[in-house]
Amino acid sequence: MTTVILIIHLLIAVALVGVVLLQRSEGGALGIGGGGGMMTGRGVGNFLTRATAVLAVCFFTTSIILTILAGGYSKPTSILDSQPGQSTPATPQAPSVPLSR
Repeated sequence: MTTVILIIHLLIAVALVGVVLLQRSEGGALGIGGGGGMMTGRGVGNFLTRATAVLAVCFFTTSIILTILAGGYSKPTSILDSQPGQSTPATPQAPSVPLSR
């Protein structure tokens, strides 16, 4: 189950990167501006914006599902749950005596 969700998650991530790269640049911090491009229509812009939003929601959903699945196999433990006398003491070793010449 985890493998299937992970593959879907990776496909969504690749699609999200592709949709973001297809969008028209508005200039931004790079200062390169968004002149005429391959996709300049308003309808295409709305579609890409909606596709980005849907893919982002799917990406976050699969991320949360993968987090829940990964945490389901371990039990939370606390140091306060252990009793003071439960630990086993270490056995003392005999001191080593150096060999004299």
